Amino acid sequence: MPAGVSWATYLKLFAASLLTMCAGAEVVHRYYRPDLTIPEIPPKPGELKTELLGLKKRQHEPQISQQKPQNTQ
Repeated sequence: MPAGVSWATYLKLFAASLLTMCAGAEVVHRYYRPDLTIPEIPPKPGELKTELLGLKKRQHEPQISQQKPQNTQ
């Protein structure tokens, strides 16, 4: 068996690690609350608005990114 342990021990550790990974992903997903909507028209460069919905109570206005269009010559 892998790592020199019995199947029962291996399956217990595998199940525990899988449950821990899923629980951690759920916590991160609930904290950051991603915006899963797809806009019809993508924003132009420099108009992308970013905000953390988990921190919305402390932050009143979303921050506007300072992206500058790339100059192609």
